[in-house]
Amino acid sequence: MRPVRGVARALLGGLFIAAGAQALLKPDRYAVKAEPLAEQVVPLLEAVDSRLPTETKTLVRVNAGVQVVAGAMLATGTAPRPAAALLAGTLIPATLVGHPFWRIENPEKRNDELVHFAKNLGLLAGLLLAAVDTAGSPSLGWRGRKAVHDAQKTAKKSLRKAQEKASTQLHLG
Repeated sequence: MRPVRGVARALLGGLFIAAGAQALLKPDRYAVKAEPLAEQVVPLLEAVDSRLPTETKTLVRVNAGVQVVAGAMLATGTAPRPAAALLAGTLIPATLVGHPFWRIENPEKRNDELVHFAKNLGLLAGLLLAAVDTAGSPSLGWRGRKAVHDAQKTAKKSLRKAQEKASTQLHLG
């Protein structure tokens, strides 16, 4: 399974490296489409911290930069789970902005955008799987639950031994 993971991560990461690089090189092309979403996000950003960027073109560049860096991380297997989670976060606004099939009147164009939207949902599914993939190792949650279970088992065993010892001492004494 290891070679499959490596190839899948490289292909998935490479897609985001290319898409992010395109948006970094031509942010104006994406900023026009992103404006309606940016108008909704800007008040949230301002509420979090007034120093955060709010210009649509800058937001496009930030999203693109995250795609390039996280795509490279995923492709190389460097922190692939956080990288996949970051990419999933960038894909959601990119999908909403890039393929708003619900706004298109022309049935043929609407169908094309619906196909692209669905394709991005498939990519999102792959990223979510990559974000939770432990590559065959137990997850931190499983390790924690196992440690608690083992500690409980040891405590019960120790309690039984202590009770047996106390019972034996009572009978002898």
